[in-house]
Amino acid sequence: MRSLFTFLFIFCFASIYAQSYQSQQATITFFSEAAIEDIAATNFNATSVFNTETGEIEFLVQMNGFQFERSLMQQHYNERFMETAQYPAASFVGAVKGFESAMQGKPRVSAKGKLTIHGQTREVEIKGSMTIVNEIITISSSFTIRLEDYKIKIPKLLWQNVTESVEVKIEFTYVPLE
Repeated sequence: MRSLFTFLFIFCFASIYAQSYQSQQATITFFSEAAIEDIAATNFNATSVFNTETGEIEFLVQMNGFQFERSLMQQHYNERFMETAQYPAASFVGAVKGFESAMQGKPRVSAKGKLTIHGQTREVEIKGSMTIVNEIITISSSFTIRLEDYKIKIPKLLWQNVTESVEVKIEFTYVPLE
């Protein structure tokens, strides 16, 4: 985990001459509709950097930062599903396509790169939108992940409580790196 933070720090300052942005606000939510009970959680503690010259983007989210409506659900998520003691963070390293720094408005974009969850890394392409207003950039996306793709196992006792795929929504607001 320390190496991920070091990498983000180096990335931020290695591109000091490029137009780099850092996340000021971040919201990541996930939702899973299940037969017995829907599962939803929100995390406001993610960090991200975005280089508008190259399109490179990275984010890191602490998995135990997701907040659930019920504490027992949160405990099961951390201990039985995500094993956050063993896999504390998720990350994405890639590049945004369809973005030009001169664009204004809300262009449709996609990010292609490597998404790491639960110690498993997969190449993904995530579609989203970008809003640019007065040097503040907001990137939003909604996508689905399949639990088996990241070797997240559903305990047999809870198979009716959890679906095999989860809808993830992200929103990062960036300001210029000073």
